[in-house]
Formats: sequence, structure tokens, C-alpha cells
Amino acid sequence: MRLAKTALDVGLYTNQLDATLAFWQEQAQVPFAELLKVGGGLHQYRHQIGESILKVNHPREPVPVLNPSGLAQLEIFTDSVDETLELLDPDQNEVLLSPPPQGETLNLCLHLRVNDLSQAAKFYGDILALPGSLESGFYVGTSKLLLSQGKIAPVEQKAVGYRYMTIQVFDVVNTHQSIVNSGGLEGMAPVKLGDVAYISFVRDPDGNWIEISQRKSITGSLN
Repeated sequence: MRLAKTALDVGLYTNQLDATLAFWQEQAQVPFAELLKVGGGLHQYRHQIGESILKVNHPREPVPVLNPSGLAQLEIFTDSVDETLELLDPDQNEVLLSPPPQGETLNLCLHLRVNDLSQAAKFYGDILALPGSLESGFYVGTSKLLLSQGKIAPVEQKAVGYRYMTIQVFDVVNTHQSIVNSGGLEGMAPVKLGDVAYISFVRDPDGNWIEISQRKSITGSLN
């Protein structure tokens, strides 16, 4: 996979906008970057974690509380702490604030619980072709995906909590098709969002949602 941005984005949905924004900006110390009006009554409050974006999605109509996704914890590496702090946002999303790891340049680590470690490792390592391993984690530039054994029930894309991750690429159509042809599950075929981005969704073996995005401000073109 040819990355257009060497970092992973993370998206969540909330019905508690004010409390959620206060948590992420004040307790988690993640600065607000911009508001993106996605359409259909959905506002996306984008926050900066190094090169990564935390997308706080707030819909006009409340989203349901359903099975949690496999996106179990978001670990943010920051010089502002000397030891790991465990936090919960208003929707009980788990957040870790940790000192930067020695020997690695990382902005965040997304801890992902999966039903089958070997099956998930094949997906992220072989089908998505991310560098790394089950032991070390899989890397999206300066961001890391770390897999752990768990029990994941069916995952809906629009519900309260951590819901998807985003990988920025140069060619969303061919990347999406390559993933599906290699055995990845299709979540949503590529679609243009005006003149802003071209996006699709694929799903890992546990049904977790992965947005494949070609954002014009990063790639320079939607062609």
C-alpha cells in the first residue's frame, strides 16, 4: 500500500459533543484543528495528534450504543507525561497518555482486539501490506497497530465509541479493489465527497471498519 500520509487517523462517534470536546482538548491535551461539515447533518471535529487526526463525529440525529468495535484503546505518546496515564472519555473510550517509546518515533498506537490473532495478522501484514509483525505491531508510518486477543461481536460503523481508522492513499479506487481482490471485506465502494476527498471502506476479518481515503489537500488530486 502506497501511503499518502505516514500516520493513521482514528474516528469516533458521540452524542455528548460538549463533554467529549472538553475531554479531548483539556484532559487528553489533543488540540482542535478544524470543523468539517461532512453532510447529512454530520459535523466532524478534527483534532491533531502529530500527523494523525482524531475525528470526533457528531451527528444531527443520535447514534445508538451498540457492540464496541475492536478499537480498544488509543495510546497517545507525549512529552507531557513521565508515566502512562489511563483515561476514559465521556463515552468510556479508553485513552492512554504515555511517554514516547525509546528507539521508536511514534505519535500513537491503536490497540486492536481481535478474535483470531493469526487471521488478523495476515490481513494487516499481507492484504494491507503494512510493515511489521504480530509481535512488534504493524506500522502506518509513525503510527502503530498493536493486536491482542479478545472477543469481538459484529461491529456497526455508526454507533457510539471508536468506530474506524483511516489510511490515506494516493489512489483510493485501485487500493480498494486490490484489498477486496486479496480477500478483504468491502464495507463501502469508493465515493467522492465533493471536491474534498474520495473515500471507501473495507473491513478486517473481525468486521472492523477501515476507511481508505484520498484527500485532495494531501494528494493534490482526486483523479
